[in-house]
Amino acid sequence: QVQLVESGGGLVQAGGSLRLSCAASGRTVSNAAMGWFRQTPGKEREFVASISWSGSSTYYADSVKGRFTASRDNAKNTVYLQMNSLKPEDTAVYYCAADFPRQRYPASYYLIPSSYDYWGQGTQVTVSS
Repeated sequence: QVQLVESGGGLVQAGGSLRLSCAASGRTVSNAAMGWFRQTPGKEREFVASISWSGSSTYYADSVKGRFTASRDNAKNTVYLQMNSLKPEDTAVYYCAADFPRQRYPASYYLIPSSYDYWGQGTQVTVSS
Protein backbone atom coordinates (compact mmCIF):
# COMPACT_ATOMS: atom_id res chain seq x y z
CA GLN A 1 0.00 0.00 0.00
CA VAL A 2 1.05 3.55 -0.64
CA GLN A 3 -0.39 6.72 0.77
CA LEU A 4 -0.25 9.93 -1.24
CA VAL A 5 -0.63 13.35 0.33
CA GLU A 6 -0.89 16.48 -1.77
CA SER A 7 0.02 19.92 -0.46
CA GLY A 8 0.76 23.38 -1.76
CA GLY A 9 -2.67 24.40 -2.93
CA GLY A 10 -4.22 27.71 -2.07
CA LEU A 11 -5.60 30.98 -3.39
CA VAL A 12 -3.60 32.87 -5.98
CA GLN A 13 -4.28 35.69 -8.40
CA ALA A 14 -4.38 35.07 -12.12
CA GLY A 15 -0.87 35.08 -13.54
CA GLY A 16 0.59 33.78 -10.31
CA SER A 17 2.31 30.50 -9.50
CA LEU A 18 1.94 27.59 -7.14
CA ARG A 19 3.92 24.42 -6.63
CA LEU A 20 2.05 21.34 -5.59
CA SER A 21 3.77 18.48 -3.84
CA CYS A 22 2.69 14.87 -3.59
CA ALA A 23 4.48 13.00 -0.82
CA ALA A 24 4.29 9.22 -0.83
CA SER A 25 4.63 6.93 2.16
CA GLY A 26 4.31 3.25 2.85
CA ARG A 27 6.15 2.24 -0.28
CA THR A 28 8.67 3.75 -2.63
CA VAL A 29 7.20 5.32 -5.77
CA SER A 30 10.56 5.36 -7.55
CA ASN A 31 9.25 2.65 -9.89
CA ALA A 32 5.80 4.20 -10.30
CA ALA A 33 4.36 6.31 -13.05
CA MET A 34 2.76 9.33 -11.46
CA GLY A 35 -0.07 11.51 -12.65
CA TRP A 36 -1.75 14.76 -11.77
CA PHE A 37 -5.45 15.24 -12.30
CA ARG A 38 -7.95 17.94 -11.39
CA GLN A 39 -11.64 18.06 -10.80
CA THR A 40 -14.32 20.72 -10.42
CA PRO A 41 -17.81 20.13 -9.02
CA GLY A 42 -20.08 18.30 -11.41
CA LYS A 43 -17.30 17.42 -13.82
CA GLU A 44 -15.21 14.33 -14.38
CA ARG A 45 -11.66 14.12 -13.21
CA GLU A 46 -9.41 15.68 -15.84
CA PHE A 47 -5.89 14.69 -16.77
CA VAL A 48 -3.27 17.39 -16.18
CA ALA A 49 0.17 15.77 -16.38
CA SER A 50 2.04 12.52 -16.03
CA ILE A 51 5.65 11.66 -15.36
CA SER A 52 7.51 8.42 -15.84
CA TRP A 53 9.28 6.62 -13.01
CA SER A 54 12.63 8.13 -13.97
CA GLY A 55 11.27 11.58 -14.68
CA SER A 56 12.66 11.44 -18.20
CA SER A 57 9.22 11.43 -19.82
CA THR A 58 6.44 13.87 -19.12
CA TYR A 59 3.11 14.43 -20.78
CA TYR A 60 0.72 17.34 -20.42
CA ALA A 61 -2.82 18.24 -21.25
CA ASP A 62 -2.99 20.85 -23.99
CA SER A 63 -4.66 23.26 -21.58
CA VAL A 64 -1.59 23.39 -19.32
CA LYS A 65 1.25 22.75 -21.76
CA GLY A 66 3.92 25.40 -21.46
CA ARG A 67 2.62 26.59 -18.09
CA PHE A 68 2.82 23.50 -15.85
CA THR A 69 5.84 21.30 -15.20
CA ALA A 70 5.83 17.92 -13.51
CA SER A 71 8.96 16.69 -11.77
CA ARG A 72 9.94 14.18 -9.15
CA ASP A 73 12.54 13.52 -6.51
CA ASN A 74 12.67 9.78 -5.98
CA ALA A 75 15.08 10.16 -3.08
CA LYS A 76 12.33 12.10 -1.28
CA ASN A 77 9.54 9.92 -2.61
CA THR A 78 7.84 13.10 -3.80
CA VAL A 79 6.37 14.36 -7.03
CA TYR A 80 5.80 18.01 -7.88
CA LEU A 81 3.64 20.10 -10.15
CA GLN A 82 4.93 23.59 -10.81
CA MET A 83 2.07 25.75 -12.05
CA ASN A 84 2.86 29.10 -13.64
CA SER A 85 0.74 31.71 -15.38
CA LEU A 86 -2.31 30.43 -13.60
CA LYS A 87 -5.74 31.18 -14.99
CA PRO A 88 -9.15 31.22 -13.31
CA GLU A 89 -10.06 28.11 -15.30
CA ASP A 90 -7.27 26.25 -13.51
CA THR A 91 -9.36 26.41 -10.34
CA ALA A 92 -10.01 22.85 -9.17
CA VAL A 93 -9.10 20.20 -6.65
CA TYR A 94 -5.81 18.70 -7.76
CA TYR A 95 -5.01 15.04 -7.18
CA CYS A 96 -1.87 13.01 -7.60
CA ALA A 97 -1.99 9.35 -8.50
CA ALA A 98 0.42 6.43 -8.75
CA ASP A 99 0.58 3.37 -10.95
CA PHE A 100 3.01 0.49 -10.55
CA PRO A 101 3.06 -0.98 -14.03
CA ARG A 102 4.07 -4.54 -14.82
CA GLN A 103 4.74 -3.59 -18.43
CA ARG A 104 5.52 -0.54 -20.47
CA TYR A 105 2.48 1.46 -21.50
CA PRO A 106 2.16 4.31 -23.98
CA ALA A 107 1.70 7.83 -22.68
CA SER A 108 -1.96 7.70 -23.64
CA TYR A 109 -2.53 4.99 -21.03
CA TYR A 110 -1.80 7.48 -18.26
CA LEU A 111 -4.39 9.99 -19.41
CA ILE A 112 -7.08 7.76 -17.93
CA PRO A 113 -7.88 7.90 -14.18
CA SER A 114 -8.62 4.18 -14.01
CA SER A 115 -5.02 3.43 -15.02
CA TYR A 116 -3.84 4.47 -11.58
CA ASP A 117 -3.89 2.31 -8.47
CA TYR A 118 -3.50 4.92 -5.75
CA TRP A 119 -4.81 8.43 -5.21
CA GLY A 120 -4.26 11.25 -2.80
CA GLN A 121 -7.03 13.19 -1.10
CA GLY A 122 -6.55 16.28 -3.22
CA THR A 123 -5.60 19.90 -2.63
CA GLN A 124 -7.69 22.91 -3.59
CA VAL A 125 -6.30 25.44 -6.03
CA THR A 126 -8.28 28.64 -6.51
CA VAL A 127 -7.24 31.26 -9.05
CA SER A 128 -8.93 34.63 -8.77
CA SER A 129 -9.36 36.96 -11.71
